[in-house]
Amino acid sequence: MKYIIVGCGRVGSELAYTLFTKGHTVAIIDHLASAFNNLHPEFRGRMIEGEALNKDVLLRAGIETADGLATVTNSDTLNSVVAHIGRTAYHIPRVVVRNYDPDWRPLHEIFEHQIVSSSSWGAQRIEEMLAHPDMHTIYSAGNGEVEIYQFIVSHKFDGKKLGDIIPNSNCSPVSLTRAGKAILPDCNTIVHENDIVLVSAILEGIQALRQQLI
Repeated sequence: MKYIIVGCGRVGSELAYTLFTKGHTVAIIDHLASAFNNLHPEFRGRMIEGEALNKDVLLRAGIETADGLATVTNSDTLNSVVAHIGRTAYHIPRVVVRNYDPDWRPLHEIFEHQIVSSSSWGAQRIEEMLAHPDMHTIYSAGNGEVEIYQFIVSHKFDGKKLGDIIPNSNCSPVSLTRAGKAILPDCNTIVHENDIVLVSAILEGIQALRQQLI
C-alpha cells in the first residue's frame, strides 16, 4: 500500500516508520528539512520538503495513486484542507486527520473527516486512571465516544442479575468471563464474585455504572 503523511513531528515520524516496517511505501511531507531528523535512522521512505498545499509537492509525494493519507501537523486548518483535497480531488479511499487543538474539532466534523483527537482522548484516559482505578478501558472507538470497559464483580453483587448492575440505557453487556471461560451475557445473567465483565458504553452510561459499583 502507498501512504502519504503530512507533518514530520513526533506523531508523523513515528507513524511513517511504523508503516514502513510493515512493508508499505511511505512518503512524508514537511515544510522544514530539519523535521526529517525526527525519523528513525532505518526509515527508507520518501522525504519531501515543501508546503503540503502546493500541488507539485503533493504530486511528488504520489497523491494520484495513494491508498491512504494522514495529515498530522500541529495546524488544524492545514490538516483539514489537505485532507479535503485528498478526498475530493484525488479520491484517496483512506484519509485520517489529526485534531491538534480540541477547539478546532468542529472544523473537521464539518468535512466529515476521520479524526484522531489525541489531546481529548489522552485527558480522558488519564482522568479515568486517576479517579477510577477499579474500571479501565479495553477498547476505544472513534475518539472515545463509545468504549468497552472491564470491571470485576465484587462480593456486593454476588448472586445478582447483571441487569441489577448495568444501567438500562447507554451501557450494554459484551462478555462475562468465569474461571477462564467467556460467555455472551444478557441482563438476566446471574453474576458471581470475581467474574470479569466487559461492557460497551458512552460516557453517560459509564458514569451511571460507576455510581452503581460504589
